Amino acid sequence: MTVVNAPRMHIIETYFECCGFDHTFLQGGTSVYLWNLSRTFAARGHTVSIVTPAHGRLDDLRRRYEVEDLPYEDVYTLPVALDPRVWQGFPERVDLALRTTAHRIRLEGVDLYFLANDYLNRLPDTFYPPYSAKGRDLVFFKPLVFQADSVRFLRTWFGDEKAVVHAHEPYYHYLLPAALRADPTKLVVSNVQSNMPIAKKVYAPEVEGLLRLLGADVELPGPDPEPDVPAAVVQYQQRTHLHYTYPPDHVAIYELTADHADLIDFLSPGQLDFYAGFRDTPFEALFRRLPIADVVRRNAHKMFVGGCAISDQWLAWDPAAVDRAEVLGGLGLDPALPTFFHNARYAVHHKGQIELMRAVDRVLSEGLAANFVIRCISGNGIDDPWFHEVAARHPGRLHFEWERVTEARVFSLAAASDFALFPSKFEMDTFLIAQGEAMAVGTVPIATDQRGMEHFRHADGPGTTTGFAVNRSFAEDDELLTAALADRVRQAAALWSDDPGRYRELSERAAAVARAFTWEHCADLHLAAFARLWEGRPAPLSTELALRHGWFDLLDDDRVTPAAAVEHGDIAAFERRAPFDADAAARMFRAAWRRADFDTCERVLARLPGAVPEQESTRLRERSRLLPDGRLEYRLPHAERVEVVEARRTPGRALPEVRALEHTAPGVFTGAPPCAGDRLLLTLSSGRVTWDEVRHD
Repeated sequence: MTVVNAPRMHIIETYFECCGFDHTFLQGGTSVYLWNLSRTFAARGHTVSIVTPAHGRLDDLRRRYEVEDLPYEDVYTLPVALDPRVWQGFPERVDLALRTTAHRIRLEGVDLYFLANDYLNRLPDTFYPPYSAKGRDLVFFKPLVFQADSVRFLRTWFGDEKAVVHAHEPYYHYLLPAALRADPTKLVVSNVQSNMPIAKKVYAPEVEGLLRLLGADVELPGPDPEPDVPAAVVQYQQRTHLHYTYPPDHVAIYELTADHADLIDFLSPGQLDFYAGFRDTPFEALFRRLPIADVVRRNAHKMFVGGCAISDQWLAWDPAAVDRAEVLGGLGLDPALPTFFHNARYAVHHKGQIELMRAVDRVLSEGLAANFVIRCISGNGIDDPWFHEVAARHPGRLHFEWERVTEARVFSLAAASDFALFPSKFEMDTFLIAQGEAMAVGTVPIATDQRGMEHFRHADGPGTTTGFAVNRSFAEDDELLTAALADRVRQAAALWSDDPGRYRELSERAAAVARAFTWEHCADLHLAAFARLWEGRPAPLSTELALRHGWFDLLDDDRVTPAAAVEHGDIAAFERRAPFDADAAARMFRAAWRRADFDTCERVLARLPGAVPEQESTRLRERSRLLPDGRLEYRLPHAERVEVVEARRTPGRALPEVRALEHTAPGVFTGAPPCAGDRLLLTLSSGRVTWDEVRHD
């Protein structure tokens, strides 16, 4: 899809780190994304500007580029209210005296504006303040200083010029949409780069003071009401990395960006879908009862997929030119064996690297004839000795490294491999360029069935799949994931040896799928959305999205489908289209049973008691019982794991205790019964994770 009639626009990209034009400045993937997208926009004839901090690196820039010092000086005081619970020993408010200057580099049709002052020039090596600075060092507010500086610079330097302001990652721009919403010339698009907890909050007095400084008349939402959810469910969420509880004087940053931005941009269809409802996760039940869920619904029409892509350079290199024997032999591995590759930053929970290394250790200890090239990138080395112990146990089969190397080197390692391992967890990956890169050279993926990665099609059916999938994981130490990875590795090695024709089919399909993700295509998606905004055309709500998430009240009757109503267990929505008869009730009951939505099962039975056979209703009622010895027995045929989450009763204990029931037979779990207030956490064979309470005679 090429936007032929898109108007010529001024697109201003702004983020805390936009240095992807120079690898010596590079800190993260967002920077690479911004540079590739910006120069593609410029090549299409649009005016493109980038606004970012100088990070104290102006002298470095001057040595390699022509840096223009602009006639811009902004002297002001930034008031920052400090949360006294965090900033103990500090005053309630600090006033940061700032003198901001601006500097420009013109490169490949893009104007890069670098803002500099005493705060923005700090941390020249790492750019980002360490989390340890919170409550201890005011450098923690460097990103907040940039937010205020960027708003003031956009207003002053670009004045009344019409522009699309494309701001990245809500945590780094939550002031911008509200501050610019009264300016009809600045159209703000908020880009959600990572799946940061959607209800992440910041201190409300801090936001109020800064918005006053920026002249934004915005009333912040009040405290959230207590959610009607069991305490154990709320307390457990910190283990999921999806939700944290904040004091009542805090405000959700996604609410600030979603309510006031003109559009909300996501990197993949799966990421958008995940962020809209958190389906099938331990957080879903709580999310539906939080005010942030209504924020999503009322802004759903703004959501679109701008996409992401693989670098032009990576796609231009020829994997056939890589000498497999030389590359693998140079690592001390046997080129005649199937080779598995992993390349990601060292993030053991995010990237599933504990389970990955356990699976590798398991299959190699069993005697599997295969190579593994595992890269866990870390500038400070790998601090867990167990990783090194695993590598030492398998010389000649496992090559383990962590150093940063050139892109060409990573390309050669991927091209010399046959399979790529990406067991990412907690739905933190939103596009995962590294998986796309590996697939683009023909490696067959073995990856988690995360929504944010489903565009790589490794979880498709047999006729369209690119590889192998394992279920999503929301547990920090997940034996189910370890076992699934080991099983897929065994399957993959057998396929490579026994069915080379099928392997080639998967390899070719994987490369074709990955190579479709180009920056040209990404620009097309963005420009289509930007053009509609530029021309004042309203963004429509996607019927498909509304049906998928059960937002039936946002749809006219003729757009509600009985199938979606059945899937969501919504009797009222079903009756907007058809009578709720015994057949419909049976279908709704069984769909709810499959997803362990027992409340819906009971509502259906209350409405039409004879709609399902007695055997099925009995199975619902008797799924849990006490055995003669006092233990609990829980029966659910499609459960893989059942855990008891104990409501926190010990003062000062940060997290609730979790204990697994013993898996004594297929679909049967036994153990000590829960106490009052505890809940059962179910992991289903589909990968869905949900909650149940224990009711027994």
